Amino acid sequence: MAFDDLKAVFVNCTLKRSPETSNTDGLMAVAKAIMDNQGVQTEMIRLVDHPVAPGVYPDMTEHGWPADAWPELWTRIRAADILVVGTPIWLGEESSVCRVLIERLYGQSGDTNDKGQYGFYGKVGGCVVTGNEDGIKHCSQTVLYALQHIGYTIPPQADCGWIGEAGPGPSYCDEGSGGPDNEFTQRNTTFMAWNLMHMARMLKDNGGIPNEGNSREAWDKGERFGHPNPEYRSGN
Repeated sequence: MAFDDLKAVFVNCTLKRSPETSNTDGLMAVAKAIMDNQGVQTEMIRLVDHPVAPGVYPDMTEHGWPADAWPELWTRIRAADILVVGTPIWLGEESSVCRVLIERLYGQSGDTNDKGQYGFYGKVGGCVVTGNEDGIKHCSQTVLYALQHIGYTIPPQADCGWIGEAGPGPSYCDEGSGGPDNEFTQRNTTFMAWNLMHMARMLKDNGGIPNEGNSREAWDKGERFGHPNPEYRSGN
């Protein structure tokens, strides 16, 4: 299969600003390299390097913030067929930066595509998690739930992660951590990368998701989509 017309954006939600080493970046780079080798156009964004304001509106400078890098970053994320969100685990949860990303994506969820669907329809999402404490599956389910809720398609095995020994100790990129050699982690990362590409390929080749019954524009015009109550209308 050819993937060279696909675009993927990897958003690293580490708390560390560049050029400090990010262990989340280290694991995301494995999936990115797999996609690079298949011709996917990839980009890595470290969100904390940009002054992205918290909030749920497309441009937070219109809501009291002096600066907001989100509108520019959003144009790059919107152009991607695949979004991979990477986050470290802190106190058993995804990072605060990751929550900002999810909230800003949510702020764009009212946008519609040319078929009248919400704008994330036809796009694919995945999740990468790293840390030194339990929580890979918990953080993944939170991130992937949010992505599917706003319209992203989540393929099988769409998450991967690595955690070292609980408590202080070597992280993924540290020498002798075992992370880059961990069979389970490397297998899941590989499966995730390929499943994201396969799903994006299928959606792109078939014009995304059919818009019968899920068009926001049609709903706003009063179409019922087979609702059992023939008198039901949007807003009633």
